[in-house]
Amino acid sequence: MEELRFSDAGRLFHAYIVSAPSREECLRRARTLAAAAVCTGAGPVPCGKCRACRKAESGIHPDITTIRRQTDDKGKQRRDITVDQVCWMIGDAYVLPNEAERKVYIIEEAETMNPSAQNKALKLLEEPPKGVIFLLCTTNPEQLLPTVRSRCAELKGNAGKAERDEEADKLAAAYVKAVSGGDRAKLLRWCTENEGLDNRSTAAFVDSAQELLADMLCGRKSRSGLTEEKLAGMIRLMERCGSYLKVNTGIKHIFGLLAVDSPLGSGNRGKDN
Repeated sequence: MEELRFSDAGRLFHAYIVSAPSREECLRRARTLAAAAVCTGAGPVPCGKCRACRKAESGIHPDITTIRRQTDDKGKQRRDITVDQVCWMIGDAYVLPNEAERKVYIIEEAETMNPSAQNKALKLLEEPPKGVIFLLCTTNPEQLLPTVRSRCAELKGNAGKAERDEEADKLAAAYVKAVSGGDRAKLLRWCTENEGLDNRSTAAFVDSAQELLADMLCGRKSRSGLTEEKLAGMIRLMERCGSYLKVNTGIKHIFGLLAVDSPLGSGNRGKDN
């Protein structure tokens, strides 16, 4: 089972878009996050050994709920996740957990929520009850409403990526190192050194940084002293940069944004939080 760690405060971000090339990979990653949310083991979570993890893996944990397209009276799967299903989820989210400290809702094929259902979910995604986590699984995040995407952290899975852009990966690693070092002046110097990149190289760097940060958030790579909240903030910052690049925002502006808005680490790069 894939390892996921929590911040010192023991919190996960309240809503994630979990994207991957295949529906199966989306669900696998979402189920790992859900297991981590209810895990009672000591140390890195999910431990895969405690009673809660075993229930999560078997699909019988009472505090993990999956929302999917329903079937009609002929057994045929409906086209959409409906407003009625979202209304039920809203009501259920305010009921206290049965066993765990948290409740988790996995929304399969979240892009099949019709626009009315997505709009109905907005307030819940923005101001959820305490201890409730939403995992929106999708192979195409672009099909979700921008208002929904803006309320979620996005975890991208690039399994099957044929070719790695090594230079972009090096830049992403250097950026994370600069941020985790905790020195704003050093981060500013790094950003200034790289603001001469072209659009393609900058876009590749942003993609690589998002992937690296998602791996760190999910425990696949060392967190370099960055808390979960800071990693989630960095992912959202990279999403903003990616959006700006699509409308031809200047590269200097992108790196200026990173220099000013990146949440700095504590400077202890050898400790995971």
